Formats: sequence, C-alpha cells, structure tokens
Amino acid sequence: MAGARALLGFPSPAEDFLDDGIDLHRLLIRNPAATYLYRADGWSMIGAGICDGDILVVDRSVQPRAGDIVIAVWDGNQPTCKVLQTFEHHIELHSANPEYPPILLAPGTEVEVFAMVGLARQIIRRPRRGR
Repeated sequence: MAGARALLGFPSPAEDFLDDGIDLHRLLIRNPAATYLYRADGWSMIGAGICDGDILVVDRSVQPRAGDIVIAVWDGNQPTCKVLQTFEHHIELHSANPEYPPILLAPGTEVEVFAMVGLARQIIRRPRRGR
C-alpha cells in the first residue's frame, strides 16, 4: 500500500513510484503497552465523526483533558465513548449527537477516563438496490 495523501483532484502520475508502506500500528499506536482498541457501538458520537463499528484507539497513558473524546467506565457500566467535560465537583460526559442527553456523574462517583488518540474505519459498501 502506498503512503500518499488523497488529494481532491486528479491522481498524480508519480503515485506509482511511491515505495513507502503504511504501518497502521506505527501510525496509530504511540505506546503499545498502554493502548487498547474498542469498537464503537451506536451513533451517539456521529457529530465527532465516530460511526457505529469504528475502531477507537485508546491510550491509557495519555492524561485526558476537558473537551477530549474519551472512553469512560463507572459503576460497573460498559465502557462508553463521550466528550469529557470537567467541573469543580463533578464530571459530565457529552454525546456528539443532540438526540442523546449528557451523562452527569455525581460528585464522588469513581470513574476511569481514558483518552482516545486514534480512529480506524472500514468503508463498507451498501448493496445496490434494484432499479
């Protein structure tokens, strides 16, 4: 696979001469010992470009900050992907889809929050409908 950017125009005739391969592991994973992959389930983050079935690259060594897209786990809940908002006494987890309300975590809730650092997507063609 050639390591070229996708330009919006006609392909370059020199494209056939590129010899750099793309190593997705090297490109997406900075700290292998602390990196986990999660598969997105649902459409609550569509406004952030995260679709159902995408693979989320999470690095547990990165300190999450307010406004980051994170994976959060609390009170035995399944891991959830949201936008982190921090306040003096509580945390909020916001969706990137107006159809999903924010999750307000009460003060004292033990929550683990991990920063998302990458995203991988496979384009799936839908079957053509009969004419």
